[in-house]
Amino acid sequence: MGELRVRDVSEKELLARILRVLGPASRAEIGPGDDAAVLAVAGGRIVATTDTLVHGPDFRLAWTSPYDLGYKSAAVNIADVAAMGARPTALLVALALPDWLPATFVEALATGFRDALAELAPGCAVEGGDLAVSETLTVAVTALGVLDGVEPVRRSGARPGDEIAVAGELGAAARGLRILFDRFRDAAGTPVPIDRDVLAPAEQHDLDAQLRPRPPIELGVLAARAGATALMDVSDGLLLDASRIADASRVTLSIDVDLDDDALSGGEDHALLACFPAGSTPTGFEVIGHVRVRGDAAVLVQGAVPSARGGWDPYADWDSALG
Repeated sequence: MGELRVRDVSEKELLARILRVLGPASRAEIGPGDDAAVLAVAGGRIVATTDTLVHGPDFRLAWTSPYDLGYKSAAVNIADVAAMGARPTALLVALALPDWLPATFVEALATGFRDALAELAPGCAVEGGDLAVSETLTVAVTALGVLDGVEPVRRSGARPGDEIAVAGELGAAARGLRILFDRFRDAAGTPVPIDRDVLAPAEQHDLDAQLRPRPPIELGVLAARAGATALMDVSDGLLLDASRIADASRVTLSIDVDLDDDALSGGEDHALLACFPAGSTPTGFEVIGHVRVRGDAAVLVQGAVPSARGGWDPYADWDSALG
């Protein structure tokens, strides 16, 4: 008969496949299975965010396994919760699936979600979602978190004299993406499966940073408790995201260390960019500059205005002709 496809099974069966993987991880008062989950919330405030990964601009099945897609979908969403200084507690996942996908795809995807949460945010679980059919594979995630008694850290609190610091790696995801486009496309530009055997260890590291990012989730809460004045997830490149803190806080962020173009402009690192009062930057963060009174530029790099905008804008930069 051959392998079952999404079109061969019912929504109920697909959901059952997912819940067999995810169900035991639930921490909710009422978890998956009803119209909505019921979550116990400490402190009475919930941090909520949502992000969507779409086949084409965000990932390619030729390069991304369903496990890696689930892992990355979880990681990038809980990184936004951590970037508020909150602790991730629950995800709601909506899947729009082409009907030709193998039915086992959802199990591998769910396993990626489960393992990412177990590794990066223990105690957080997928608590519900939705299933739909679409020609374009889409994973839409809503992430929820709690503040555990601390105030949320926004982008708008940086002050002159603060230290600028980063937790996590910068530039590796951009190098990994370049490996995919340079090494794993055919003559027509169509993505082809990855052959890891042809990659050096450093290249495999960069590829993993792109396909299966591991943001420093626990350091978001640490930053909040250490008195961070501003905090955000570096998803679109350091220069672009630093300019967002600068504009929101009406200051200039001066990056004083020597960073290459991948670190400055590459996206999808999901490091944490923070500002702290001078001398209070906690362990796990590396100081890379300082906050100045607002000048003509939002961001300076070693005293100079960057020549490039830097970073990723999906509306300006997505090109379907690239494969």
